[in-house]
Amino acid sequence: MEFTEKTCQTKTVYEGKILTLERDDVLLPGGKAGVREVVRHAGGACVLYVKDGKVALVRQFRYPYQEELLELPAGKLNRGEDPLLAAKRELEEETGVIAKTLRPLLTLYPSPGYSDEKIYIYEATETEEGEQHLDEDEFLSVSYVPLEEAYEMIRNGEIRDAKTIAGLLFRRALFP
Repeated sequence: MEFTEKTCQTKTVYEGKILTLERDDVLLPGGKAGVREVVRHAGGACVLYVKDGKVALVRQFRYPYQEELLELPAGKLNRGEDPLLAAKRELEEETGVIAKTLRPLLTLYPSPGYSDEKIYIYEATETEEGEQHLDEDEFLSVSYVPLEEAYEMIRNGEIRDAKTIAGLLFRRALFP
């Protein structure tokens, strides 16, 4: 059976600084009409950086959840930006670490039911120390957490961010 849905018409409902909301009329595989609401997002880049057995995590307030979250350093892509370059930029901005080499780990689809966002997760392998330089609207702190402690923080619910969990567990699967 074919599962592809055919887009018949697209209406832009909202266009903002970081996302666009579209309402699509679609033709479903069985021949009936349907509606899809899609959040268009340029995507994000995320970096797993481990030094001396400790992973770099940033703590920042996330407005939609009204709480502080622990996350791997990450940020949004500019439209058309190379995810690798965005990952290097975000790691340096948020932690002060300059990545000479980034190894692709995985591409994550965080909310495939309603968004086209992709998050590209890399691991920094060759680095040098630089200086943190946050955006003017960015407020966060950096900590280095032993990997085993970070895995325990996933188990006990202290780390809830999907890209962070995926990146850490993917690394653990590669290097048990």
